[in-house]
Amino acid sequence: MSAQPLFLRGRRGAVGSLGETALIERIRSWLGAASPPSPAGIGDDCAVLARTMGRGLLTIDPVVYGVHFDGRVSAAQAGAKVMKRNLSDIAAMGGRPVSAVVALALDDRVSLRWLRAFYRGMAREALRHGFPIVGGDVTRLNGAFAATVAMTGEAAGRVLTRSGARPGDWIYVTGRLGLSLASGRHHRFTPRLKEGSWLARHPAVRAMMDVSDGLAKDLPSLTPRLCEAAVFEGMLPLSPGATPRQALCDGEDYELVMAVAGGKARLALERAWSKAFPRTRLTCIGRFVRKGDAPPGSINPEHYRGYEHLR
Repeated sequence: MSAQPLFLRGRRGAVGSLGETALIERIRSWLGAASPPSPAGIGDDCAVLARTMGRGLLTIDPVVYGVHFDGRVSAAQAGAKVMKRNLSDIAAMGGRPVSAVVALALDDRVSLRWLRAFYRGMAREALRHGFPIVGGDVTRLNGAFAATVAMTGEAAGRVLTRSGARPGDWIYVTGRLGLSLASGRHHRFTPRLKEGSWLARHPAVRAMMDVSDGLAKDLPSLTPRLCEAAVFEGMLPLSPGATPRQALCDGEDYELVMAVAGGKARLALERAWSKAFPRTRLTCIGRFVRKGDAPPGSINPEHYRGYEHLR
């Protein structure tokens, strides 16, 4: 089946044939059970949210046509991706999703059929992970399409941040890296929510983030002050056909990278992980060392370049 076109040449079947009010009603029906009735969902100036019992989290991420997806990605896959990008951020903090709002900016030639499939893709992810889509906004954007999701979450216990790593900590990463765009994994990935929550309960894990812009760009955010990351190319968990450079630079892997304390705690973490997640790799790729103390044969990811917006 051929992909549905995003932009139509005429007004028939496009969002411009409806107007904002009717479009919002369509959006409400497309989301279905993923969006509760007002005041907890669409219909008021604000949605009324339940108070979280743990630590509150908030993240925001978009998908933009021509940047995060193109015509080779179906509407449903693009809708799923914008939700999963935000879910990956929640996972990186050891949290679970609570609710989401969607801000839509689009040309009036956008196909209603395409947009319905986009919203159904978002709704499926919301229902799969157990959180409601509680509202949003619609505005015109000539010649383009962008959907931005703001998502709240909570951590029942410890919140893992990017700070906390210490000199001598080991660097671990989940899954495999590289060739995400070429393989289509950039929209087919599964957010590491269960893994992130599990890791947050283990004190050996001192800091964590998700790998979205490439390990080379993301890992410096975990690196302690006056230290560098010493990574061994041969230890990188490569996707089939990927090179070490692609594993460092490609981006959109949506895996978790973390700093882990050494000693018996590290070995206990590895053993417990293999029992909890036997189908998901957890790989030690190197260590944080004092600047200038990198062991022979290691590389510093800062000498490579991941994806950086506006550069």
